[in-house]
Amino acid sequence: MTEFLAALVLSFGVIFVAELGDKSQLMAMTFATRFRTSHVLIGITVATALVHLVSVAIGYGLGAALPTDWISLIAGAAFLVFGAWTLRGDKLTDEEKSKAERSTGSAILAVGGAFFLAELGDKTMLATITLATQHGWFGTWVGSTVGMVAADALAILVGRLLGKHLPEHIIKWGAAALFAIFGIWLIAEGVIGLT
Repeated sequence: MTEFLAALVLSFGVIFVAELGDKSQLMAMTFATRFRTSHVLIGITVATALVHLVSVAIGYGLGAALPTDWISLIAGAAFLVFGAWTLRGDKLTDEEKSKAERSTGSAILAVGGAFFLAELGDKTMLATITLATQHGWFGTWVGSTVGMVAADALAILVGRLLGKHLPEHIIKWGAAALFAIFGIWLIAEGVIGLT
């Protein structure tokens, strides 16, 4: 039990600190201006739990790494598409808006998919792999997942507050710019890694 708690506390602290100011925390803030907080948090939690489960499996059992350069290229292209999609925007009737606010599937899938792709090969994934090589896999998985979700929850709170005080067109352009920056950043990481 003490090994589990040590792995949990250590991985929580390391991942929480590593996530502060990370691109995925900025993504959480951006998504929080467009979707319900609970949907964003569910998407982040599911994606994080899956990525960190893969991370601890690699670190604890396999000791190998994913081909992160190709994943960065794919994720970067996806982020450029998300940015263009954000700029295009959508117009909803009152009935469609009411239905969208009640719908959980599309927002959770969008957030979860974006986070899953963004976290593959990210520093938090690599940190989780490293922690899992030295500590128990279960404590590392739980601690790293909770640490990342907690850091991103802070960003969601900030994003929700900004969303109430900023005009919609500023949020749309800001979100599109962030997605484009993340996309270019991920593509550059992938290209540098492949060369």
